[in-house]
Amino acid sequence: MNWTLEVVPVPVTDLDRAKEFYADGCGFAVDLDDEVAPGVRIVQLTPPGSRCSVALISGMPQMPGTRTMTPGSLHGLQLCVTDIEAARAALVAAGVDASPVRHVGPAGWAEGKGGAWNSFLSFEDPDGNGWIVQEAPSELSER
Repeated sequence: MNWTLEVVPVPVTDLDRAKEFYADGCGFAVDLDDEVAPGVRIVQLTPPGSRCSVALISGMPQMPGTRTMTPGSLHGLQLCVTDIEAARAALVAAGVDASPVRHVGPAGWAEGKGGAWNSFLSFEDPDGNGWIVQEAPSELSER
């Protein structure tokens, strides 16, 4: 049996604002924007090349055994790209406040690219949910 991570809920205060940020700012494809039940709206978006989507949801009753997520409380979601400088340029051109490219050096974080798997940038959505982008070697892009 395979267990695949397909959808990650992202807590936001304004679905339309978040949809615009992820679609227009980050280039995610809008897969679904629908009222799936009276008063329950789901916007599902997928990063280019990914099988895993994010879901922006309003009006959904809390599932038993889960906790309510506060908008802006999700941190550490990580995207991988094969060209971090191009990814940063695309984010900035779309109006996203992306950090400079950084790597981990002998004294901690340092600006600029590092070696394989050691180049990162970060950004936040309008609610403060935090994302990390990491450069992965291009030979792994087909996984």
